[in-house]
Amino acid sequence: MHIPPHDNHNRAIVDIDDPLVPLVYFNILRLEPGAHYDYHLTAYETCVVPATGTVTVEAAGARFAGIGNRGKDVWDGEPEGVYVPTNTPARITAETRTECFLSGARYDRTLTPFAIRADEIDVVQYGSDDTKTHRKIKHILGTKYHDRVGRLLVSELFTVGAGGWSGFPSHKHDTDRLPEETRHDECYNFRFRPDHGSGLQMLQRVDNEPGEAYHIMDRSTVLIDKGYHPCCALPGYEMYYFTILGGLSQRSLKQYFQPTHADQLHTIPGIMDMVAKFK
Repeated sequence: MHIPPHDNHNRAIVDIDDPLVPLVYFNILRLEPGAHYDYHLTAYETCVVPATGTVTVEAAGARFAGIGNRGKDVWDGEPEGVYVPTNTPARITAETRTECFLSGARYDRTLTPFAIRADEIDVVQYGSDDTKTHRKIKHILGTKYHDRVGRLLVSELFTVGAGGWSGFPSHKHDTDRLPEETRHDECYNFRFRPDHGSGLQMLQRVDNEPGEAYHIMDRSTVLIDKGYHPCCALPGYEMYYFTILGGLSQRSLKQYFQPTHADQLHTIPGIMDMVAKFK
């Protein structure tokens, strides 16, 4: 499903118990300096990540100041964030004008809040210019926090260079059937540089049968409930997408690669390193 760019007025773009992707939550907040946003999600753990600007996050008696250091856009510095546990009231206060991603995953236990600073981001780069798959992933809630988070995985993905494919070889994660695959709902929010760029999100429900395709633009949101889902940027444009994954029964993501294209796994440098980071 594609949700076109729009001003959501600080209301959830993907709300709790979404009929398509009930395991994830997504909101975008736009706050002026000194303004605050209070929230309390009883069944979802969350992660606060400024797209731009700087915030203070308060939760469970803890206070995390100076979160976020990016200015112009998501390419302007490294991400930072704060993990807020399930059923924990929280306040986000803008230290500067900010646009802030609020991501979540359904989880039934209450853990402990913590901050993720720029030097703690887990970065992996894979693919190549030759295969048109060169990209960089910045894991905000990645493998190093596996024992401190319930079901939520949060990352930022960048095309390296202008144009090219992401999420290829095509994979899916819509069915719990270990060891082959896990059920993880997913949500993307896209950005392009320059911002008048655009791209394509494919969604193929069945191998070797025609699927769906969405024209994605700067600030498009895409919901992935089932099927194989590669995406690409037009030549001449850089693409970024903020990624939220919520698992049904475990945090670690087990992708199932589309049989038709599975042999491409051997042509893309470093792809198995990428796969190993989604835990």
